[in-house]
Amino acid sequence: MDLKRLRQIIDRASSKRILVIGDLMLDEFVWGKVGRISPEAPVPVVHVTNETFFPGGAANVARNLREFVDKVSVIGFIGKDRSGQQLRQLLAERKIDISDTIEDDKFSTIVKTRIIARHQQVVRVDREAIAKPTTTQIGKVAAAVKKKLPDIDAIIFEDYGKGFLTRELVGQIAREARVAKKIVTADPNPNNLIDWSGMTAVKPNRAEAFLAAGVPDRDSEVAPKKDVDLVRAGKELLRKWGIQYLLVTLGERGVMFFEKGKVPHHIPTKARDVFDVSGAGDTAIAIFTLTLACNATPLEAAQIANHASAVVVGKLGTATVTRDELISSLENDFD
Repeated sequence: MDLKRLRQIIDRASSKRILVIGDLMLDEFVWGKVGRISPEAPVPVVHVTNETFFPGGAANVARNLREFVDKVSVIGFIGKDRSGQQLRQLLAERKIDISDTIEDDKFSTIVKTRIIARHQQVVRVDREAIAKPTTTQIGKVAAAVKKKLPDIDAIIFEDYGKGFLTRELVGQIAREARVAKKIVTADPNPNNLIDWSGMTAVKPNRAEAFLAAGVPDRDSEVAPKKDVDLVRAGKELLRKWGIQYLLVTLGERGVMFFEKGKVPHHIPTKARDVFDVSGAGDTAIAIFTLTLACNATPLEAAQIANHASAVVVGKLGTATVTRDELISSLENDFD
């Protein structure tokens, strides 16, 4: 794939309409300096210099898409608390449609707080409670998605295992989407046993792939091309879920791309510096799905997603990749 081809794909992006469904979160970053160790315990004392907030979880997938797409919608739980109001405001500022998101006064908005000093994460504090939608709420979401289907190009299920995605909800929406011949992808969570059968593509990380496939990971240090266990797990998931494509993210080793009936393809990482892996998976599933919707070949979509992830891990905090950064990443690759 050359730069001309990349531009052809990306130039189609702005007109695409993508729907993200999953666990919504608020990402909080507390930035500071460490000058001493606490006299109360052997822990660093962080002097706070700044705080920043970003949409997290499924909301971060939508945020990544908005760098390229004019119309993005997201559906999940948001509480009627202060954090929920903040998350709503952040999404509204980015012109992300949340009209079908469920606001529940019994739900506490999920917040992940990362305390960072000297470019290193000192600790992460999670405020969350697992909550599943009621039968009524599932029906409401399914009806809203069915109404949107004629006007969208793809659906992304983003599962952080916080309860919003259930077998019933995913099953209802996936069936309707398949009938409508829409692209449907999923970023799974091993703690949530959802049947991803019939998806266009699923994007687990290495550990998630092995757990879902029920295959033992005997040697994670072997080169991906020679990793017989990884190949076995990938092929098993293609069979188990009956999906067309499987994209397994391998961290600093890039991604392994599986396509039904074809030899697996390892794509090495393009990252030059790794500062923060927060949200890298969100970027990968967002760009992979978007480029599929832009008529990229599946392998091209995997390559572009790999480049996009390489850009965001070189940034601190929950980050996104822009069009110019993505093109620059490929230019550097050619150089």
